[in-house]
Amino acid sequence: MTGTGLPDFSLDGRVAIVTGGARGIGEAYVRALHAAGASVVVADVLDEPGSALAAELGDRARFEHLDVTDEDGWAAVVAGTLEAFGAVDVLVNNAGIANSAPIEHFTLAKWDAVIGVNLTGTFLGCRAVVPAMKAAGRGSIINVSSVEGLRGSPHLHGYTASKFGVRGLTKGLAVELGPSGIRVNSVHPGFIRTEMTTRIDPDRLDIPLGRPGDPADVAGTIVFLASDASAFTSGAEFVVDGGMVTAIAHR
Repeated sequence: MTGTGLPDFSLDGRVAIVTGGARGIGEAYVRALHAAGASVVVADVLDEPGSALAAELGDRARFEHLDVTDEDGWAAVVAGTLEAFGAVDVLVNNAGIANSAPIEHFTLAKWDAVIGVNLTGTFLGCRAVVPAMKAAGRGSIINVSSVEGLRGSPHLHGYTASKFGVRGLTKGLAVELGPSGIRVNSVHPGFIRTEMTTRIDPDRLDIPLGRPGDPADVAGTIVFLASDASAFTSGAEFVVDGGMVTAIAHR
């Protein structure tokens, strides 16, 4: 809380790493965290847009190439962040992919690819930042799951399993890391307009608020969880879906 008794959403002096931060919903997170005062590391495999975003934001931003499935890559990103900014206060595990097929045609390669990025990548990120956060006695890890981490969906077998896994990993880490001052929460976006969702017709979805989401609709939740406004929040699930998972579909 601030001296006025109001929640403190400021991120002045904080340092955040955002995976998959070069474009789409990850870019919105980067911009929102930066606007709230944080120094932000854009971690992504997309070198050109990631570098351009960091250059646009200026001295409080830098780009780091990262394949989230690469242990050594994670070590390098954390080391580079500590060298550049002196801390790792916030991690947003946002990088993710999706693929789909009926179960009888869902290949092991499809399964391994999506589990590797969405779940193993999240695990590796959490593990990589914990030593720095423990040393500081504080930290906020924000794992981006999905509404598919709350309910079933046909054909998205690897995606759904990975997002349920992210939800479970979050809860276990919240219990384990709480005594070290590290908070761990999951965010569950619904249908958000990004390059990943361009093939989906939002008019076929039952969204009580009557519209698809924009990346900025989720970014406010990310800032809240990164800030001291959520200082007593850990192990929780934040659903940002316009009410979609609450609605009962009618034919």
